[in-house]
Amino acid sequence: MTQALLCMSHSPLLEHADPPAEVVDAVQASFEQARTFVRDFDPELVVNFGPDHYNGFFYDLMPPFCVGYRAHGTGDYDSFAGDLDVPEQLAEELAQFVIDREIDLAISRRMEVDHGAVQPMEILHDGNAAARPVLPIFVNSVARPFVPVSRVRKFGQAVGEFFAGQDKRVLFLGSGGLSHDPPVPQFATANDAQREFLTAGRHPSAEFRAQRQANTIETARKFAAGEADIIDLNPDWDRAFLKVCSSGKVEGFDAYTADDMDATAGHSSHEVRTWVAAYSALSACGEYDVTYEFYRPIREYIAGFAVTTAVLR
Repeated sequence: MTQALLCMSHSPLLEHADPPAEVVDAVQASFEQARTFVRDFDPELVVNFGPDHYNGFFYDLMPPFCVGYRAHGTGDYDSFAGDLDVPEQLAEELAQFVIDREIDLAISRRMEVDHGAVQPMEILHDGNAAARPVLPIFVNSVARPFVPVSRVRKFGQAVGEFFAGQDKRVLFLGSGGLSHDPPVPQFATANDAQREFLTAGRHPSAEFRAQRQANTIETARKFAAGEADIIDLNPDWDRAFLKVCSSGKVEGFDAYTADDMDATAGHSSHEVRTWVAAYSALSACGEYDVTYEFYRPIREYIAGFAVTTAVLR
């Protein structure tokens, strides 16, 4: 077995919210399942399809996809704030391979990745996101305009085709979702100050970052109490998406549209694009089976929260 997959939700609220003990225990048990899966597979490389939450990528230049030749954690929500172990030459080869297959792709020699990309690595490796070599791939999951989901699928498949020819154990990691609508400003409805932040808000002051994070934490508290004015979680939508993942028929992702996702699953449901890319990459390596699935709608985390693993047949 040379390729495998782990997709999981992330939440900056894991250390800042207080769900019922039974929910916390269930989530932690799913994390332990994920850690066991990764230990058993023992990947030589993690291909990390991650989103960003206006910490590393902004509207001054917002690509649909970007491969990092080097990468550094932004440290938001006290997440990993160091250099990741990126095999630079392999990243360059991957980028050229994808471009040669007529998929437009950006590259970064100084990528900044936030909690959306590094939190799963921290969970899997006892807090050390740099424990394994990782190839970071940004998938725009928050900033309109969005490419069609079919394009994400084709991009993921191109990445998978590259690694299908590599003689090493590769773990495709997708992070985000499922349904959720946290308080991230939308450019179309933002005020002038918010638009400036969404355009060029890199390296904010400690005070600004603390205020932004406090707003998310307070929104989660209100949402759990039924008081927040955000789109509700949608367990039916979440389960339908997981069903497509487990079916092995990745073309089923093509039916998803940005407008419908916004309306029915929340503005940050687009993070499932990282799952689409990861599952499509694995599919390009061969037929697969989902070996583990956890799902809970968790209001305290503002997330339809899921963890899945998959292996080739």
